Amino acid sequence: MATIVSFHAHPDDESIASAGTLARAAAAGHRVVLVFATRGELGEPVPGVLEPGEQLAMRRSAECYASAAVLGAKRVEFLGYTDSGMIGEPSNDAPFCFWQADVEHAAKRLAVILDEEEPDILTVYDDNGGYGHPDHIQVHRVGRRAAELSAVPVVAQGTINRDWMIRGLKQSGAELPENLPTMGKPEAEITHRVDAVDFVDQKRASMRAHASQMGPDHFMLTMPDAMFALGMGTEFYIVDPVPNPASAPEVFEELFISLH
Repeated sequence: MATIVSFHAHPDDESIASAGTLARAAAAGHRVVLVFATRGELGEPVPGVLEPGEQLAMRRSAECYASAAVLGAKRVEFLGYTDSGMIGEPSNDAPFCFWQADVEHAAKRLAVILDEEEPDILTVYDDNGGYGHPDHIQVHRVGRRAAELSAVPVVAQGTINRDWMIRGLKQSGAELPENLPTMGKPEAEITHRVDAVDFVDQKRASMRAHASQMGPDHFMLTMPDAMFALGMGTEFYIVDPVPNPASAPEVFEELFISLH
């Protein structure tokens, strides 16, 4: 049995970014651990979803455990930072937000968990955090440093395959988003994919677990099954450096398929 620790910025990020990978790993008998930098305090709740006086951070924390149960994750941890909000917002300057965290200090917090778990793989995000969110960028920085401190064999940077997305949107006749140039990475820079088509039901159920953020009418939850499987059933990663096949963890060889 191997161990994968998946590090994310906010509750629900795991559902979108890596749920298929994690569900596939758990189904194969591997240990999956979720770590969140924040509790997503600045998310926009679905109207009417919170009870009177209910704090969004508490609801989103509980949703992480519900998502973990769906995916087969065995442990959920929070590093204790607050949500920084979108780039350029005044909340980026809050003293306890993740964006303002000292990278070395935050990495040591994460490294405590990594030392306990001794993972074969740590998942983070690419250097632009997928789409430029400050907390996602910080996940990249903190995760990479924590992996160095704990000597994690493989760091897999979850990303959006920009070329894959463009092809899919054009085929469906949908408009290309305005922020396309800032989303993900070109296919030439992506090293690996994980085939998670057989686990898209768990991926969608993981999204539904985050009901404060994704209502029944959310576009990802209303996609036809075939479209959801096509668009969300493959997850892409940048692995740098790529481990030597002779010494790579077996779980890496089992799950990750080279693109080049």
